[in-house]
Amino acid sequence: MLSGFYTAGSGILTQQRVINVLTNNIANIQTPGFRAERVVSKTFDFELMTRMEQGNTQTIGVASPIREVREVPVDWEMSSLQETERPFDMALVGEGYFNIQGQAPQLQEGDPVPQDGEAQEEGQLYLTRNGHFNLDEEGYLVLDGVGRVLGQKGEIDLGGSSNFTVDPDGTVWDDRGRKVDVLMITKPTQEGELVKVDNGLYTLDENNTMEADDVRVVQNALEQPNIDINRELTLVMEAQRALQSCSQALKIVDSMNQKASTQIAAL
Repeated sequence: MLSGFYTAGSGILTQQRVINVLTNNIANIQTPGFRAERVVSKTFDFELMTRMEQGNTQTIGVASPIREVREVPVDWEMSSLQETERPFDMALVGEGYFNIQGQAPQLQEGDPVPQDGEAQEEGQLYLTRNGHFNLDEEGYLVLDGVGRVLGQKGEIDLGGSSNFTVDPDGTVWDDRGRKVDVLMITKPTQEGELVKVDNGLYTLDENNTMEADDVRVVQNALEQPNIDINRELTLVMEAQRALQSCSQALKIVDSMNQKASTQIAAL
């Protein structure tokens, strides 16, 4: 009887994790370059099932009463580009990531204190496909809320001007035709593994990165998230129904257990 609690309970926990991942995908439907995630579950363990009847024992087979989340992999499939006619917007075609130097946010009086995971760490290097850049107060190219965009020479200083161009190889030119820098675009090596932070940001050991030489930069455009909103909503409804079924099963098992401990014991 107790195995029913484990089965239904593990189902509830697994489906709740699925819903959390799917709703996070939906929440980032407007985040350029965002990569969708999927939940992969597995059985916790197998046990031998037998039937005992009138002193005879017969093997039925094997089963696993519990299912758990194994991993939450990222779907790395590229998405389409959307033209924006905005010089600060950039998209990448090919395998590669922009490099952002993390900066701690400047909080004003009365601003709420960021919770763990919300604020970016000062000095941390972030990789992202999100090319929705802007200029900060000092004229540097930045990704809002994260930090400054890095070039091969360091932080890219545009002098506060929006009249600049970016070549497909990442070379940045100012309005006078002078070379400012070359965008640092890297990708993980075979030994490297991206670690998701949030909102399309990733971290990686610097020793496990290499220059992405097979990538092209497109200015005045943004890469769309690889999310099909219709599919995500359908998967959310499926997960909600599965969670409701597990919840109902848990109530049934609890009711059976209660009757077994009261009515049957009273006989």
